[in-house]
Amino acid sequence: MKWSPLCRNHFEGLTGRWNKQTPANMHRKSEKLYITMATYLKKHICMLNTLPFKDYSRLETRAVLKKTAQAHRRLAELKGLAASIPNESILLNTLTLQEAKDSSAVENIIITHNELYKANLFFHTSEKPAAKEVRNYAAALRQGFDAVRSNGIIHLANILSIQQTIEKNNAGLRKLPGTTLKNAATDEIIYTPPQDAKAVERLMHNLVDYMNIHDTDDLDPLVKMAIIHHQFESIHPFYDGNGRTGRIINILYLVAQNLLDLPILYLSRYFIQDKAEYYRQLQAVRNNGKWEPWILYMLEGIHQTSQQTIALILAIKQLLADYKQGIRQQLPKIYRQELLNNLFHHPYTKIDFVMEDLNISRITATKYLEQLVSKGFLQKEKLGRSNYYINQPLLKLLIEG
Repeated sequence: MKWSPLCRNHFEGLTGRWNKQTPANMHRKSEKLYITMATYLKKHICMLNTLPFKDYSRLETRAVLKKTAQAHRRLAELKGLAASIPNESILLNTLTLQEAKDSSAVENIIITHNELYKANLFFHTSEKPAAKEVRNYAAALRQGFDAVRSNGIIHLANILSIQQTIEKNNAGLRKLPGTTLKNAATDEIIYTPPQDAKAVERLMHNLVDYMNIHDTDDLDPLVKMAIIHHQFESIHPFYDGNGRTGRIINILYLVAQNLLDLPILYLSRYFIQDKAEYYRQLQAVRNNGKWEPWILYMLEGIHQTSQQTIALILAIKQLLADYKQGIRQQLPKIYRQELLNNLFHHPYTKIDFVMEDLNISRITATKYLEQLVSKGFLQKEKLGRSNYYINQPLLKLLIEG
């Protein structure tokens, strides 16, 4: 019988003892009882260990340490590069929406860039449900970032607020039993998170303490992030929105640890490249307790997405410089830094946005945009009776990035 390490705690509590023997060394009747109960527990009830793990030092294997160093180098490069963009809102707006789109796609909430940006322009009209879900996620990420930037730590209240913003309900932590995770194809139960409301609350308080108290163990923050993400998804504290909330926590933890200044590492693109592998890796730790493959998987995600985000920011930075020089040369009378910021803050912009950002009249904003269209800086489109204007080169970067 192969025991699941994540289930052993609950098994011990249910039997009232654990005599440190394997079933093979027990009396036949006891063996049958233990195997029957263990199989049931493994499939239906699983209590999690609190953090930190007693033998946490075993997690930092040679392979993990090597991959951790690589991930740190790329993450530090990304942090430095982001600081070179003069207006942080450009990255916050564009990359936050990228993460929101990809994280939602992990949950099979699919939307195109065109649909997403048009929804941001005209969200008061008939908005597709997927666009609304993505906008909620982006709002939750920015809300969480503002809180962490202000406080330097992640509170349980922040996590509850993030999930509430994503799901637009105030159900809070799970209070009723019955939540299970199933194989989408076969409908087979593959994992049952803790069912007791007090256990869920206790585990969440423990997890938040682990995030914020730095002397609980000596693990590298990136290794801890992998553990935190797995623990959160295994607690599965909410009725819905666990995956998206967990992926926001990943980014906020990097900010809280001062590894990033802005929430611009969108790991969700890495996950969505092979969703089956993401879920397989999560479940494998629950099944066999082997952490190294999961930690290496997460570290590789940080490394890859850091590289991709670096390339994207460099391309945005170059395009920003090209637009600045081009508008100054071809349209010197309308050039303003605020106008340039608007064109990169909003890949799809409109007259109202320009009026607000530049504090100008509708007539003047319309004139500016039409001149930018005439020189090829923007592409004019129409939705109903309203015009909107697309920064096509920027959109291309975001789609390909």
